Amino acid sequence: MSQAAQSTDNLVNDLPSELVDLQKVIDTLPVDQRLLVQPVFQRVVESTNRRRKILQLVQESIGQLRLDMKYLVFDLEATRRERDSFQKQIIDLMGEGAEGDEGNPSNDDH
Repeated sequence: MSQAAQSTDNLVNDLPSELVDLQKVIDTLPVDQRLLVQPVFQRVVESTNRRRKILQLVQESIGQLRLDMKYLVFDLEATRRERDSFQKQIIDLMGEGAEGDEGNPSNDDH
């Protein structure tokens, strides 16, 4: 099988069934008409393949974005837990300091 025939077969295998059907119809045309239509068909095939690649890239990007969002949410929740823990520690330390200052009248003026 020639290289051109193999690449045409690969294109046909990746194409939507409507375009495969259209290629079969184009192949039945007389040579002069086929030569006029075939370049236009090739542009449609190339455009279809480009769109398929773009769609695949967009889907991969969306998948990566979803994963990144999960990591960000996890980090946000961990940061909130750390903040709450530190706030509790500050409150506990301030509470201990206030209890120690109650017996000292000189600190009441400040």
